Amino acid sequence: MENKKYLNDLSEIREMMSRSSRFISLSGLAGVFAGIYAIIGAVVAKILLSSYGSFYGEAYNSLNVDVKDPDLRINLIIIAICVLVLAIATAIVLTTRKAKKNNQRIWDSTSKRLLINFFAPLSAGGLFCLVLLQNDLIGLIAPAMLLFYGLALIHASKYTFGDLRSLGYANVLLGLIATQFIGYGLYFWALGFGIFHIIYGVAMYNKYERKQA
Repeated sequence: MENKKYLNDLSEIREMMSRSSRFISLSGLAGVFAGIYAIIGAVVAKILLSSYGSFYGEAYNSLNVDVKDPDLRINLIIIAICVLVLAIATAIVLTTRKAKKNNQRIWDSTSKRLLINFFAPLSAGGLFCLVLLQNDLIGLIAPAMLLFYGLALIHASKYTFGDLRSLGYANVLLGLIATQFIGYGLYFWALGFGIFHIIYGVAMYNKYERKQA
């Protein structure tokens, strides 16, 4: 009887230590919505590229593209920003709701470390993609986004669910593969940011949140 109580105490201590070192309020549904937004964004971007005629339809399949039309650049950047803002806003709302439901703090030292470790490589990747765009290396932008995003997830995973690391490795691998298929970057982008996110979000929801719903 005493041994059982001792084991229960150890289990509670381990759980408390895990909660204090990991941010466990991330919502799986946020991943699902982020994937949906990404797929919609990819479809809109594909339609936009096609609307600029055969030149951009063919030029997109090249590594180096001189995109002279400033409107196309701006519109593509706007699409990417809209997807990012919607994904972040949805994640904040759903994660905050989950934290309140579980009586957990949304902003503490762990969540701060999580954000720092996530946005540091992601910001570097964003700047690198802008440099690629500046030099008209359009074909490498999607692979670079997948690579840096995957690295950001891997880097941040030690402060939250370890499952996030698998999504990170999947995006890094996909980004590397995409470098060998220049011209299909938009499809790889939709797969990594869209389909992978939806699969991950559903898996996370079923594993951690379904029982609490």
